Amino acid sequence: MSGHEAESVPVLIVGGSLVGLSTSVFLGRLGIEHMLVERHAATSTHPRGRGNNVRTMEIYRTAGLESRIREAARVLSGNDGILQVDRLTGTQRRWIVGDISGGMDISRVSSSDWCLCSQNDLEPVLLEYAREQGADIRFSSELLSFAEHADGVRAQIRRRDTDETYTVDAQYVVAADGPRSPVRGHLAIGQSGPGELFHNVSVTFRSRTLQDHVGDRRFVVCYVTDPAGEGALLPVDNKERWVIHVPWYPDRGEELEDFTDERLSAHIRAAVGVPDIDVEITGKAPWHASKRVADSYGAGRIFLAGDSAHEMPPTGAFGSNTGIQDAHNLAWKLAAVLRGWACTSLLDSYELERRPVALATGTRACVQAADEQHPGFSPAAGRNNDPADLMTVALCYRYASNAVVGAHAEQPIVPDAFQLGGEPGSRAPHMWVMRGDMRISTLDLYERSFVLLAGSGGQKWRTAVERASLNLGVPIEAYLVGTGPDHDLVPDTDADWAELHGTAEDGAVLVRPDGFVAWRADAAMPDADRVLTNVMQSLLCRD
Repeated sequence: MSGHEAESVPVLIVGGSLVGLSTSVFLGRLGIEHMLVERHAATSTHPRGRGNNVRTMEIYRTAGLESRIREAARVLSGNDGILQVDRLTGTQRRWIVGDISGGMDISRVSSSDWCLCSQNDLEPVLLEYAREQGADIRFSSELLSFAEHADGVRAQIRRRDTDETYTVDAQYVVAADGPRSPVRGHLAIGQSGPGELFHNVSVTFRSRTLQDHVGDRRFVVCYVTDPAGEGALLPVDNKERWVIHVPWYPDRGEELEDFTDERLSAHIRAAVGVPDIDVEITGKAPWHASKRVADSYGAGRIFLAGDSAHEMPPTGAFGSNTGIQDAHNLAWKLAAVLRGWACTSLLDSYELERRPVALATGTRACVQAADEQHPGFSPAAGRNNDPADLMTVALCYRYASNAVVGAHAEQPIVPDAFQLGGEPGSRAPHMWVMRGDMRISTLDLYERSFVLLAGSGGQKWRTAVERASLNLGVPIEAYLVGTGPDHDLVPDTDADWAELHGTAEDGAVLVRPDGFVAWRADAAMPDADRVLTNVMQSLLCRD
């Protein structure tokens, strides 16, 4: 071990994949110094985890990243829908999902849209941006051990390229170190759920002529049902780069070594239905679809995020999105505690909010796998009567914790139907407004502070915000919505902001930095400053 003095940093992130890098971006945007260590030498090279749902893209938009991500994903921007065929050139075909958004006009409910950006394309964008925000990101760096003490966590890190070891003292640790999380194992945190559901081998390949048989069908994924070519075909560039997930049955004695290039080439040709199509295998990697959720999302100053906290089938693209949204939820809470705005018990709300979401979303992912008849998956293993659609799961999940005032804990985490009405604990509604000469979404306002929206008579609410902010030493922004000269945000349609947010014109809605409604006032209050101060004290666990 080196004799260097320990390095000190407020937050140490373990794991530099999508969730770890997203955590870095979100903390950087909030001005929180941090270090990220990743055992691999670079970002991912395998095209996977590519479905970024509407909520994730809203978050990236607010963080200033949406345009960069869409540029990186440009080649797949026109792909949509889930197709099922017997063979690609066969006569049996149906669209399991014709439109990922379910025919919804997304611009009415969101500032963003779905985006297909493969992990190997997205991670470099996140990495570059995180470093622009000042992140200290270290690849080929492995966490060897850690120990919590009264004031923080002491970690031992090894550089895998030089074998040098060094010590890092952090106030908090975020473990985004994958499904086999060493951090979770060290903390002896168990997992609940059925475990492994099915197994596939993900195969990347090139074929110059496959596009001739795909034609103008720009699918997200195409499921092939013919046993000789069964699998899930995904385009990488809609031209010559492709991925196919081939079922793997280790319980039947199949070894990974059995999936030779010759076998896989024959499998792909059977999937297409053309015995002499050109195929060049460029890579293969096993993956295991599982449903598990950690029994706890951390211990003390150490928190789990992403696959270390939950695993679910890839159908619906819920897994990585749930992890990215974990990071977003945790980042503002860490920032609030580190800046002294909140007591440390605010961090308890991370597990209270995110674990139920993972449980509900994992169930929905299994339902989706059954509905899509994912190769290798038995519908009986995941079938459930949950009727929620992709958009409902992506946008309408709810929180009920000490970081929300007025949430209804008895309501389901994911409602049965699409519903975004400004209820406490739900994602704040989207509304297009003019702020000066700039058209923005109200969602663009939610990142670095609490935000209060009010309408007519809003000057009293503005005064209440000023006093509460001064009393507590916590930044709170106030925006008046309407067409009068004193209003900050002018609706650019005939939308009624109060109706949209479920309150009266003289009421108010308080939104957290992560864009979730923290509290709602149904009408004007004569003692609004006292009420708002008390609400903020409760939200920040300063009672």
